[in-house]
Amino acid sequence: MKLHLKLWVVGCLILATTSQLHAQLQVSKLFSDHMVIQRNQEIRIWGWHKKGTKVSVTFNGSTKQVKTNRKGEWMITLPEMTAGGPYVLSVVSGQEQQEFNDIMLGDVWVCSGQSNMEWVVENSNNALAEIANASDSRIRHFKVPNSYANSPELTLAGGEWQVASPETMANFTAVGYYFAKHLRTDNDVTIGLLNTSWGGSRIEPWMSAESLQIKDTEAYIAEAQKEHKAAFMALENKLKATFPKVGTTDQGTVNGEPVWAATDLDETGWIPMAPTQLWEAQGFEGLDGVGWYRKTITLSETEAQHAATLSLAMVDDSDEVWVNENKVGETIQQYEAKRVYNVEPQFLKPGANVIVVKVDDTGGGGGIYGDAKDLFLKTSSQKIDLSQPWAFNIGAYREPYMGVNQIGTLLYNKMIVPIQKFPITGVIWYQGESNANSEADATAYAELFQTMITQWRTEWEQGDFPFLWVQLANFMKAQPEPIASNWAVLRESQSKALSLPNTAQAVIIDIGDAEDIHPRNKQDVGYRLALGAEVLQYGKQLEYSGPVFKQANVVGNTLELSFTHVGNGLKTKDKYGYVKGFAIAGDDKQFVWAKAKIEGDKVIVWNKDVKQPKYVRYAWADNPDDASLYNTEDLPASPFSNE
Repeated sequence: MKLHLKLWVVGCLILATTSQLHAQLQVSKLFSDHMVIQRNQEIRIWGWHKKGTKVSVTFNGSTKQVKTNRKGEWMITLPEMTAGGPYVLSVVSGQEQQEFNDIMLGDVWVCSGQSNMEWVVENSNNALAEIANASDSRIRHFKVPNSYANSPELTLAGGEWQVASPETMANFTAVGYYFAKHLRTDNDVTIGLLNTSWGGSRIEPWMSAESLQIKDTEAYIAEAQKEHKAAFMALENKLKATFPKVGTTDQGTVNGEPVWAATDLDETGWIPMAPTQLWEAQGFEGLDGVGWYRKTITLSETEAQHAATLSLAMVDDSDEVWVNENKVGETIQQYEAKRVYNVEPQFLKPGANVIVVKVDDTGGGGGIYGDAKDLFLKTSSQKIDLSQPWAFNIGAYREPYMGVNQIGTLLYNKMIVPIQKFPITGVIWYQGESNANSEADATAYAELFQTMITQWRTEWEQGDFPFLWVQLANFMKAQPEPIASNWAVLRESQSKALSLPNTAQAVIIDIGDAEDIHPRNKQDVGYRLALGAEVLQYGKQLEYSGPVFKQANVVGNTLELSFTHVGNGLKTKDKYGYVKGFAIAGDDKQFVWAKAKIEGDKVIVWNKDVKQPKYVRYAWADNPDDASLYNTEDLPASPFSNE
């Protein structure tokens, strides 16, 4: 069944079910025990029942009644109320009644985006301590279930409000929680986190058909499938250029036997592959399938007589491991789990020993990855480093699944539309990785992002509420020379949205992870987002941004750079006092690394070989690992280019 037909069938089933349910009193699934209702704004409560039925609502001393319309819809608006609680909400129609308890009036923040927003506390830094100490009942969380529709729908797929506690904290959005935790230190108001996020999603699925100028959803989905197929064929041709025999059947397994685990296998045609990075970061972007890694090590006679410990860092997604053709372990679909396997002495021998790892990647990133220190074989007498490149070959590729979280408007229809009647304080957003696969995509993001922000603000009918986002973190291997970077272009596209009113950006190019697209330090991410909220929403007087490039003036053979958001001054965090991360070019735009120094609130950059500098870049890379410019408030300067 084709994707668009599946969507149509699902839509019909939902409509049929919804029509039957309207025979009974319903309240939007946003309303539950422990919920947070937005303070200081009119309160909207809505749901469904038989047409012409009276519905009465009582909340915090206010009661109002309404009749359902011809579609069975009802909505009651109560006057705005100040922060407080707990309260009880009662909804009555005839003999039917629904009652919701422990309701607080506070500030509701929508948390949206892809996996780094969906990422939970349980999988972040210091998880055990953070969960054990989660005792602030004034932080509450609602996760909108991952769901979609091919046209706008008013009903949520489910969800419930949860109070922060050691029993619930593990599955809160980590960025959202640390954002709320910081706000709570200065603001005595309950914070509600309305988490509507989906890992791997592009920005287009979060936008309306109108904003994307989609006139025919069926035709749009068909075209998206066509483009997806064309991209896959291009990838297929690229793979066969390196591995001519590769196909959709694993070459390394024949009749269920792992023939590529053989100790005497001819490795002609295999290529080097670092085990510290996913294969997407090493020239195989978009590859899903089976990859094989081989490494030969030498053991002494004594070492071969004792058990050893094999540590393989992490594997995305599944692995099987052999030592000298003996299977020593496997892990299935646990891309965040460290692989540590015991190797019995009967599997070892003096001299050459062959370690083989078969990796099965079902989607997204693939391969062995992680810290070099976690790649070793520990014998009875030494720890053998396994972090250097292994021999690598592709056993098979599979066509990447084109999920609904890649298709324009589908998530918006089911995960945004049903919450737009619900008043909020603002939005925090963490998304962009899935739109950084090409320079064209990264460039187009600038207009898409601003359009989405404007669209959401218009449809929520609350004016220019605060919209705060996280700029992409540093990721992938750092490059020795200044080169093109899709991630740098995407960051620039994000920064352009600062031209919209009441916006702020959290720059995190210093707290990412070169080997993991999901950096575990979500505490600092939430903190930096909260600084913007403190200023834009809560009226605090503080510096909420790192230095932002303003202009470059030519002074002799140097460029003199000025910035906004210098705070109490500029500084470098390089341990030797150097200001790093700058590159300059003349008219030819051939960028070279530049020296730099801080002079007051300005930075002077130069390279003795560039006599007439004109262009400058800062932190312009996938992973600008040496970028060292900050303000004295310890906030990093935002990447930029003046091209």
